[in-house]
Amino acid sequence: MKISSYIDEPALAAAYPSHVVELKARHDRALERAGANHAVIFSGAPRGVFLDDYNYPFKANPHFISWLPLIETPFCYLVYSPGEMPVLIYYQEKDYWHVPPASPRGFWPEQFDIRIVHSLDDVAKHLPVERDKCILIGEIDSAAHAFGIERVNPVTALNLLHFQRGVKTTYELECMRAASRRAVKGHRAAAKAFNAGKSEFDIHLDYCRAVGHAENDLPYGNIVALNENGAVLHYQHQSQVKPDEHRSFLIDAGGRVHGYASDITRTYAKTDGEFADLVKRFDQLQLELVAEVRAGVDFADLHLLCHVKIAELLNETGIASGSPEALIDSDVTSAFYPHGLGHLLGIQVHDVGGHMGDDTGTIIDPPSGHPFLRLTRILEADQVLTIEPGLYVIDMLLENLAGSPGHRMINQSKLDWLRPYGGIRIEDNVRVLAEGCENLTRDAFA
Repeated sequence: MKISSYIDEPALAAAYPSHVVELKARHDRALERAGANHAVIFSGAPRGVFLDDYNYPFKANPHFISWLPLIETPFCYLVYSPGEMPVLIYYQEKDYWHVPPASPRGFWPEQFDIRIVHSLDDVAKHLPVERDKCILIGEIDSAAHAFGIERVNPVTALNLLHFQRGVKTTYELECMRAASRRAVKGHRAAAKAFNAGKSEFDIHLDYCRAVGHAENDLPYGNIVALNENGAVLHYQHQSQVKPDEHRSFLIDAGGRVHGYASDITRTYAKTDGEFADLVKRFDQLQLELVAEVRAGVDFADLHLLCHVKIAELLNETGIASGSPEALIDSDVTSAFYPHGLGHLLGIQVHDVGGHMGDDTGTIIDPPSGHPFLRLTRILEADQVLTIEPGLYVIDMLLENLAGSPGHRMINQSKLDWLRPYGGIRIEDNVRVLAEGCENLTRDAFA
């Protein structure tokens, strides 16, 4: 399925020039802070498989992707000097073993001075002469790829760029809306495959076909979990064996457009009944949390509010009993819900800067007892983040409560009822607004 079927191409083309203007401004400040005149951004190099003659799937440098919708082009360099048109050194290898990168085309080339090279030896002539005035951003495993630039990934510059990347431009938002629409096609296909009684492996294949992604195109490995496997937070297998009974289905899977990701989770019940009712109730809980998102909110407070809501739900369903304060203080809610409420989203699924308090590198630690919370910032307009509460039967964590007051608060018979269903997670991608938020995921499903 063509990627263009998910994209508003005119909107992307209209938004891209101002995106480049914003990146120039950010890099102007980063260069000033680093005391440099030029930023050289390396797309990356393939990594060879140990003791073999082929490479791992290539993953481009996210700093490079932020400038250019090029996710499959190793050995390219973007050179930015304030006041000048950015230079793209575009490596187009002449090779009869592989298909070389296509010639630049689309909505973006006119923003760059493009220099096509066919040999890595030709890169140097297009770089700034004064290497000591350059900073190099990217993963450099070989000195040959640095071309004599000694300042690689200076923290002063990266802190600023990582912090500011949390706020998305209009172009980036358009990419992420498209990525949500793309992923929703896959989620609908996966739900249909679950209801048809397919295996995890076949559900995964149906998802990939629907979104038009090969395995290595996905923004992250799909979590496709039937029944009790839904209790494994990052369940990494896709069994080819159908279970004897389909009870529940948890899918955490996204799509990607021009390097920008979506990250969506849904949970389904096979039949009507108590678990289906619990999933509906949990969807309501998730939407209540989404309704709290707005600029100025401390995300750590929102995560703690989620624990209060989980405690209320445990009481409401009879899975546990006790005041919200008691269930939280005795670690009951953490046993059922051990991960964070969400994270920044963008080029990287867990985008950088989630713990940054400012652009100098100040770190805001997660609240005590919540080490896995990936976002502790005060929310700002045009950030994009996930809201993903969960409820699981994780025996390893529940066993840790043995002999404690928390253990006595849990209804073991209700726990035994829930265990075969694994768990529930509902995850939306939302854009922060001055008041409220734009729910990219629900809009795509609608």
